[in-house]
Amino acid sequence: MKIKVSVSEEKYDSLKAYLEEHGFEISKEAEYEITEINGICEFLSVRNDKKERISLSTADIVFIEAFGKEIEIHTIQDTYYSTDRMYKLESQLDPKEFIRISKSVIISRGHVKKIRPTLSMKFVLTLSNGIQVDVTRSYYSEFKKFYNI
Repeated sequence: MKIKVSVSEEKYDSLKAYLEEHGFEISKEAEYEITEINGICEFLSVRNDKKERISLSTADIVFIEAFGKEIEIHTIQDTYYSTDRMYKLESQLDPKEFIRISKSVIISRGHVKKIRPTLSMKFVLTLSNGIQVDVTRSYYSEFKKFYNI
């Protein structure tokens, strides 16, 4: 049986060895997945333009955006894709470094270059890759706490 393992780096090797010893095959293409509860991942399993699976360092992520069931993960150079749900990706990311700013966007704190307030309780953010995104009213208060504004 194939299993995908999404746990922290410290636990990955020992868990992988244990599962393989008990007859499981570890694969990023598996139907079943083992994840840590509240486990923060340093890498996400994503697809590139050629549909190849790769591990993307969370430090490289500028922002994540959802379009229906398709998720785009933007870095400074490229865009990657995931079929995971936004809530799952959000739970895998470090809450000190990433924040959800709308139903469809999660940003990285380290890649925000400019915060511009607008009327009607909103912010417009300019990210390190030049793209602008809006903090919606529903996430306004949480965003202010995150940045101590």
